[in-house]
Parts: sequence; C-alpha cells; structure tokens
Amino acid sequence: MNTKLNNRPLYEDVADRLREQIFIKQLPSGSWLDEQSLADQFGISRTPMREAIKVLASEGLVTIKMRRGAYVTEVIRRDLEQIFTVLSLLEGQAAKEAATKATEDELNLLDHLHHRLEKAAADRDLEQFFEINVKFHDLIQEIAGNRWMNNVIGGLRKVLKLHRRDSLTSTDRLQNSLVEHREILRALLKRDELAAESAMRKHLARGLEAVR
Repeated sequence: MNTKLNNRPLYEDVADRLREQIFIKQLPSGSWLDEQSLADQFGISRTPMREAIKVLASEGLVTIKMRRGAYVTEVIRRDLEQIFTVLSLLEGQAAKEAATKATEDELNLLDHLHHRLEKAAADRDLEQFFEINVKFHDLIQEIAGNRWMNNVIGGLRKVLKLHRRDSLTSTDRLQNSLVEHREILRALLKRDELAAESAMRKHLARGLEAVR
C-alpha cells in the first residue's frame, strides 16, 4: 500500500477502511482490534494502524480500554438515549431553520428525495431506503447552514450507524418512518418552522423507541 492516497496521510485511508468494516459488521461491536494482525492484513506498519484507530476512537466508533487495547464500541441503551436526546435538539433546530432558509429548488429536491424514499419502502429495499434517508436528513442540515451543528450531528450519526440499519428491518418501523418523513416534508413545504421542528423531534423520539 502506498504511503499516501490522493495526497492524504496513510492513516486516514486506513481509518476509512476500518470504519467501513465496522459499519458492515465485518468488525462487529465489542470485537478487539488486534493492531498487528490488522496491520499485516493491510500490508502496513503498526504506526499508521495505531493512528487510524485513534481517529475512530475520536469519532466514538472505537473504545480504548486501559491495558486492554482497542475495541469496536458497543452502544448500550443509555448511550442511545443520550445520543437521541442531543440529535433531537440539533436536528429539530436544523429543520426549523431549513423551513425559512430553503430555496424553491431545495424544497423540490427534498420532495424528490421523499418520492425516492416512498419507492424504496414500497420495494422493501432497505439499503436504498437507508441511503436516501441519510441524504434527506443531510440536505436539511445543509440548508440550515450551521457547520458546527452539522459536525456534531455527523459525529453522533456515525456512532448511531452501528445500530441504525437494524432498526429499519421491522415493516411497521419502515412504514412509520415514512409517515414521519411525510410530516417533516409537509411542514418544510409550508415553511412552518415550528411544525418542522416538532415533526423532526417526534421522528427522532420514535426512532429511539425502534432501536432500543
């Protein structure tokens, strides 16, 4: 492996690969990260592997335990409740701001994404539903335009991604999520900032119930 890829430090590329392995559960929650074994697998020295693990630890995806090494984070119920509490506040605020800041083109794009979400749900295509759901939320945050808030949301959602896919496997949850997105979109199209904030917070509260 080259020491750099697209002018990025090697450890950042390694962190990307490890992160993907965690998200697809090739490295499941609670598993020990054997630095030497992983370095051998990637064909690199332990130094960039160690730095990559530190990056994932800063994101909350890896937990470093004193004298025991690094483990893929296990998200417990208390973590979920705390994460969703913060997300509810921040994403609710993002929806509130987006209701007044969105251009007509941006509202049309949100409407288009929702139509794609409806089709993915009808097809029971969970992978597609999950990807479009992320784009829908990301666009709302982008419209709100607060990069500091968005950085925090992005970090929390990385940790939440350890559980998020599992929460959509229930048919009821998939349909309920779709209804909740309709309510968010309806409020945004009406430019009703309070309704948008309320709909987003309700969506996240119900999401917490689903992942518990």
